[in-house]
Amino acid sequence: MQVPDIIIAIDGYSSTGKSSFAKIIAKEFSFLYLDSGALYRGVTLFAIENGYISDDCTIDVPGLDKALTGLDLHFGEDGTYIGERCIEKEIRSLEVAGKVSPIATVAEVRSFVDMKLREFGKERRVVMDGRDIGTTVFPDAELKIFMTADPMIRAERRAAEMRAKGDDVKIEDVLKNLQERDYIDSHREVSPLTQAADAIVLDNSHMTMDDQMVWLRNVVSERFGC
Repeated sequence: MQVPDIIIAIDGYSSTGKSSFAKIIAKEFSFLYLDSGALYRGVTLFAIENGYISDDCTIDVPGLDKALTGLDLHFGEDGTYIGERCIEKEIRSLEVAGKVSPIATVAEVRSFVDMKLREFGKERRVVMDGRDIGTTVFPDAELKIFMTADPMIRAERRAAEMRAKGDDVKIEDVLKNLQERDYIDSHREVSPLTQAADAIVLDNSHMTMDDQMVWLRNVVSERFGC
């Protein structure tokens, strides 16, 4: 399938498999994959390690904003990096997951991440997933997808992923975390999680990844004639 030089923006709720879906799209269509959520998690880890966010999620916004000007947060061969340090494992922890949504409500943080994402997307042929890609980062994206799934199914997926990495988690805690993140993401003042008016909804509650790729190929074929 010869896909034109477009931007594919994937938004949606936590643990709907946005990143996994985007990575497979990138591989099949020879696109550049950008994980916006990893950048927000990277900022969150940085804030935790440097005392810019407390246990009760109080954020030192002026301090964090100033520190971001010198933060070398980027993508590398093995995932997300701060400088030369790969932080891919640390940013997937439950501690980071529990603080990433409050961090993502900070306007200065969103501006920092959006700036980096737009730099990566200048050449098109990009697939990117997150919470506000189709509404804020790339409102002109040629294809926008909004992913959703049943909350319990999402929690089970996330718990299985974390257990596979050796984390001892309870499904109740994971579900609570997802519900809290959904609420915060959907109700924040700056760039809330919302479905773009021209986005296509993909409910993958009972779909395999192969099912989702069949769905996508049909969408791309119908829209772009390829």
